[in-house]
Amino acid sequence: MDNSKIKRYTVTAALPYTNGPVHIGHLAGVYLPADTYVRYLRSNKRDVKFICGSDENGVPITLKAKKEGVTPQVVVDKYHKIIGDSFKEFGVSFDIYHRTSSEMHHETASAFFKTLYDKGIFTEEVTEQYYDEKAQTFLADRYITGTCPKCGNENAYGDQCENCGSTLNATDLINPKSTLSGEPPVRRETKNWFLPLEKYEEQLRTYIESHKEWKPNVAGQCQSWLNAGLQPRAMTRDLDWGVKVPVKDAEGKVLYVWFDAPIGYISATKELFRFAGAEAANPKADEYYLDKNAVAKGSWEDYWKDDTTKLVHFIGKDNIVFHCIIFPAMLMAHGDYILADNVPANEFLNLEGQKISTSKNWAVWLNEYLLEFKDKQDVLRYVLTSTAPETKDNDFTWKDFQARNNNELVAVLGNFINRVVVLTHKYFEGKVPAVMDLNEQDQQVIDELASYPAKIGASIENYRFREALTEVMNVARLGNKYLAETEPWKVIKTDENRVKTILNISLQIVANLEVLIEPFLPFTAEKLKEMLNHEGHLWGDTGKIDLLLPGHQLNETALLFDKVEDADVQNQIDKLNQSKVDNIAANAVVTPAKENIDFDQFSAMDIRVATIIAAEKVEKTKKLLKLTLDTGLDKRTVVSGIAEYFTPEEVIGQQVSLLINLAPREIKGILSQGMILMSENSDGKLTFVSPLQNHANGSVIR
Repeated sequence: MDNSKIKRYTVTAALPYTNGPVHIGHLAGVYLPADTYVRYLRSNKRDVKFICGSDENGVPITLKAKKEGVTPQVVVDKYHKIIGDSFKEFGVSFDIYHRTSSEMHHETASAFFKTLYDKGIFTEEVTEQYYDEKAQTFLADRYITGTCPKCGNENAYGDQCENCGSTLNATDLINPKSTLSGEPPVRRETKNWFLPLEKYEEQLRTYIESHKEWKPNVAGQCQSWLNAGLQPRAMTRDLDWGVKVPVKDAEGKVLYVWFDAPIGYISATKELFRFAGAEAANPKADEYYLDKNAVAKGSWEDYWKDDTTKLVHFIGKDNIVFHCIIFPAMLMAHGDYILADNVPANEFLNLEGQKISTSKNWAVWLNEYLLEFKDKQDVLRYVLTSTAPETKDNDFTWKDFQARNNNELVAVLGNFINRVVVLTHKYFEGKVPAVMDLNEQDQQVIDELASYPAKIGASIENYRFREALTEVMNVARLGNKYLAETEPWKVIKTDENRVKTILNISLQIVANLEVLIEPFLPFTAEKLKEMLNHEGHLWGDTGKIDLLLPGHQLNETALLFDKVEDADVQNQIDKLNQSKVDNIAANAVVTPAKENIDFDQFSAMDIRVATIIAAEKVEKTKKLLKLTLDTGLDKRTVVSGIAEYFTPEEVIGQQVSLLINLAPREIKGILSQGMILMSENSDGKLTFVSPLQNHANGSVIR
């Protein structure tokens, strides 16, 4: 869209499912780039509304509810608060963070569906859907898992394979099974309403091909769908949780989550205009996380139906088809709404070389980070933006987190600002000195500083946030280089006027940094305003050297960043490693039971309590220990394959359960008389089966 025609912006961030907290993959892929973009627009005095909310409908919610043994409402209430509180504390500056369980959303989504229904857009089709005979219910897509026909992933869902990203129909799956009962489902006939996407194929193709500026991953995925030929897609589901289908003969059916979820952007905007600036009159202001500074002039329709509004959707790559094909087709069918100008979808962020997995707890959860790294929101914001998966999947590691904090935020940005403010207090009582005479070096620095705002702004406007942040840090590097070369701490001894000029220019760089870092590091920008004793500036003020006037009094300096210690990083790595152990235990396959034996066979076994009184390794073996046991009846030798788990010193004195009437057997030239009973846990570790209290040797175990 021609920037000269833009009067306002509507910026949306993908609605997170309220079936768990937000993790760093969500932040890097969607919420940080969106927040950076919006903060930049606001600094440029643009009219922008930043919209998001909890996606509280759909099967993931009901699955979580069944797993936790509670109602879906309990689940969405719990996670809506966790997510909303985390976003707020992390500084994601939504105008409103709404929820799709709200009355406003149900009304808006129902009305949207009814408009399309009344226009005859939908087709009613009776199709075979999967049905769980044991659970006696039709199965929505996410209640079905099976093998992906495209990549072979055995844990694909009925609507999408999270391994290869392919969008699927449940009937595409190989060897499908119900997640409710674990049984293979059967097919039964049911009626649903379908959106005939094929009728909008050419219109969608024209729309998508008109946006040559879209990211290659977005355009490529859209073209792949279009070239394969669009098919009708059901916009209703057989489910009892969600927005009820507002037509006759629709009992037990709700709107497909990917029909109602994007409408959540619209319902949230309507709610914002209903309550913005009047929090006291809004009984749900806290529940909806309304920004108290949000101003809503005009009508919500200006932000969704006026072609001078620029609409931008920030999403992850797994949501491309829904935001670029299905939602635009819905809007085209409705006829009253504008289409997105851009959909800057990011790729995936991995964690320590592995794909982030919520089910395996292989993630860094935002709510936990905020507790464990108190007041370090900007450190995570910086690292995630620096490593954002903008063009390809990228990897987050705790070692890189530590290095970027210590070597860049502390050593470059924080160090420069601290030195300038400290020197100003030391030499000029914290008052901004005046510029005396400018030399060629000064002018070069001033000219270079002036070039950065436009360069950084262009990168942000084109959704290249990593590139923009690099240029912001280059401003700090410019300042560090200038200080290092001019050495005011030496020059002060001979030329105070020269130091005045050096520190004035350095302070102007600091004041520029306060504005330039704010979209990326808002908490640091606030600290810097306090340090500079200034209310701050806007983007249009940057690139200049008169942001702080001579004589302006600075406040005392304070460290903007602390070092991240090795112990902090190791704690996080240990936490992830424990998740691996827990996952192995949770997914361990229990050894099947052996064939039944009769009571006489069982009673023939003589199991007694015995004590190990001597132990030594068997030569030329890795696994065997030679043990001497006091059975109460005699002292005998048993050879046991436990040397990989226990040292001889560890087992001496251990009471064990011993099968004493096992036929003797020669092992490595040693006659072994009996077998010690052991249990093996999920990761293969052995432990002794022992009495809880000491028993006399020879006591019978029944």
